[in-house]
Amino acid sequence: MAKFRVVHYLNQFFGQIGGEEKADTVPLKKDGPVGPGTALNGAFKGEAEVVGTVICGDSYFAENMEEALKQILSMIKEYNPDLVVAGPAFNAGRYGTACGAVAEAVVKNLGIPAVTGMYPENPGVEMYKKSVYIIATADSAIGMRNAIPKMAALGLKLLKKEEIGTPEQEGYIARGIRKNYFAKERGAKRAVDMLIAKIKGENFTTELPMPAFDRVPPNPAIRDLSNATIALVTSGGIVPRGNPDRIESSSASKFGKYSIAGVKDLTGDTFETAHGGYDPVYANQDADRVLPVDVLRELEAEGKIGKLHDYYYATVGNGTSVANAAKFGQAIAADLKAAGVDAVILTST
Repeated sequence: MAKFRVVHYLNQFFGQIGGEEKADTVPLKKDGPVGPGTALNGAFKGEAEVVGTVICGDSYFAENMEEALKQILSMIKEYNPDLVVAGPAFNAGRYGTACGAVAEAVVKNLGIPAVTGMYPENPGVEMYKKSVYIIATADSAIGMRNAIPKMAALGLKLLKKEEIGTPEQEGYIARGIRKNYFAKERGAKRAVDMLIAKIKGENFTTELPMPAFDRVPPNPAIRDLSNATIALVTSGGIVPRGNPDRIESSSASKFGKYSIAGVKDLTGDTFETAHGGYDPVYANQDADRVLPVDVLRELEAEGKIGKLHDYYYATVGNGTSVANAAKFGQAIAADLKAAGVDAVILTST
């Protein structure tokens, strides 16, 4: 029996082209497996074979999505595959978006199944979970050994047109698709059983999980801004030129604290953006477009605010996990409180 033919999509890093300096790599193809494709090949256990690998730089894809998809689909078609596997992308935002877009395009335009893998907080999940199967992974490549077998197993099921189980059974992220089925007991009894279990403190599984919203009550408005110290915090990645703290362009693991004492204007010679999720040209020309130091200095001079805080805080929101973002926020808030800051202006991209 002939093996199923599989094409693997990778970014420049996992495709062994290079790191961020090669993120503008145009789509290219290589015969056979590359990098994690070797493990994927083994996970198919002889039933399928990675016949080709298509590689594209994260920045090139993000900045040329329509053209990149055309090029990538054309390369995939040349291998006449039965299945396409993209990634896994873990928590890399641009890579996750690319993997989701490629998988969706393959399903819609080529009419063949596709599987990808991402960390649940990857922005690509919300964008593509309804249209493609996304295996839940760890937030970094440490989880590769666990992700690859699950992606291969689900891919084989799709190839064989076998029934796909629940997200819990197969390991994919819930797609928000509901299916009718005949339960052994009527809904009223199931609901009462769950209520009794809840009252007893016993474990139970709800049939209608609700999203968890992080609600933060706002503080009272400042009555007199003319005596207030205002600070700036941004997820837009504005850093002193050279990015001294090496804040990552995606999936940031840190934030920076930088002095703007005596600074009236953020010039292109002194500040830039480290953000990898938007076109940096305009922010690099004038970082005040993301971090409005110039406007706040004007308000300070006019007496409309008391003072602009001597330090601002910056990180990159692109693909950054909620857990890391919460940790940054708590640390920044504690520092601002200790400095006697009255209010914060938060800017994004």
